[in-house]
Amino acid sequence: MIYNHTMKYTYQYKALPTTEIKLEINLWLRICQYWYNRQLGDRFDWWEHNRTSVDSCPLVASLPVLRDKPNYYSQKKYLPGLKKKPITVQWSGEELDLSRVPANTLQEVCKRVDKAFERFIAGDSSGNRSGKPRFKAQSRYRSFVVEGAGLELYSCSVGGKYLYVKVPKIGVIKIRSHRHLPDGATIKQLQFIKKNDGWFVNLRLEDTTVPVSNADIIPNWENSLGMDAVLHEDDYLATSEGFKLLSLKVLRKSQHKLTRISQKKNARKRGSKARRKLAKREGKQHQHIARCRKDFQYKTAHKLVRTGKKVFFHEDLNLKGLSKRNAPKQDENGAFIPNGQASKSGLNLSWSDAAFGQFFQLLGHIAGKAGAVVIAKNPAYTSQLLAYRDEVIFTDCSIREYWDDNLNLWVDRDINAAINILRVGLDIFPTIKRCKGGITIVGSITDDTSKEVLHILGCATLRERNI
Repeated sequence: MIYNHTMKYTYQYKALPTTEIKLEINLWLRICQYWYNRQLGDRFDWWEHNRTSVDSCPLVASLPVLRDKPNYYSQKKYLPGLKKKPITVQWSGEELDLSRVPANTLQEVCKRVDKAFERFIAGDSSGNRSGKPRFKAQSRYRSFVVEGAGLELYSCSVGGKYLYVKVPKIGVIKIRSHRHLPDGATIKQLQFIKKNDGWFVNLRLEDTTVPVSNADIIPNWENSLGMDAVLHEDDYLATSEGFKLLSLKVLRKSQHKLTRISQKKNARKRGSKARRKLAKREGKQHQHIARCRKDFQYKTAHKLVRTGKKVFFHEDLNLKGLSKRNAPKQDENGAFIPNGQASKSGLNLSWSDAAFGQFFQLLGHIAGKAGAVVIAKNPAYTSQLLAYRDEVIFTDCSIREYWDDNLNLWVDRDINAAINILRVGLDIFPTIKRCKGGITIVGSITDDTSKEVLHILGCATLRERNI
């Protein structure tokens, strides 16, 4: 059954503002940066004056006057008073007129501060706490949001090369239309982002014409696909269909350029013009790496979705733990000894370059538009157990292939793992228990799917060896 459902998504375009508009949005960004730092300083002041580092109090003590905790609503009430006249910044002497910025934009800054500080104190919904928020320098505060009534979108250019968006208190801004805007989509929010190569806009769109199926997808062997994150040599992903997708390794390929620019920048004096120019070059190189990686991930995700599968299973990777530094080691005298971090640093760089967390999240968005789902599964023992026989073969990462004498078959480690992840998603992977250091397989139904698995492995062997 198909019904109309409201879908929200974001498209990013390159903005082409005039000089006057560019000066105005730069001023808005400076005002938002000042307002962010002012609220954060107020919260730090409350934090320091309403807590003590001791765990007991003397009999006679003078307690300071405690103030209420600042929150989103209390700090938002300061805005009407601050807008009455320009504010003079003490350390720079510049005057900032907050009345030039829409109220909803400044209120979004309040939400931004509130979220950052609450994650520092209480943590998120999972209880994970973030680090202490930092005051934003000009180079670190690069975006602000405009929403509410007054936003209008036009596409009246010849050939459809440009779009025009009307922003309150600014006017009409020209943006480059490199991507078709869906019919029936209405703009709900606009975000300005300042990057090294100019201004960009994120259009938050709402579409009520997207057809969405309300029937739950039941995964089976035909409509599902298992994926294994390879990260070995030139391979990026292995699928349960017997194919391997190549990786891009854009960070590895650009590492020498990035290192050369960074070394030159670090040799220059802080605050000098030469250092600022090199910092901009460094930022453009990082931007090039990020854009190449994202383009590769989009193309890879679309290639997977075009297979027609409705359920995609992937490994639930602990990326934070995989890219963590090794614990230091000490000998009997307290001297530090090698702990393997030199070789681990290269692996950490490879995990960062692959960016599997970003890829699987992006795959979920693209699959959702196609009516498919992406599900993470626990990959325990999927890389070790044969997919067609209950036998542990790949006990070490150095074992990349296995030759089966009985079947005259080469078994690729990564494709075998992808098939096992598919079996985990379909709930047909055997239960494995550890007993006195050994592995015991319980409740196996591997024989039910061994014919399909052997067909996939056989076809993969023929493709790989060009038979």
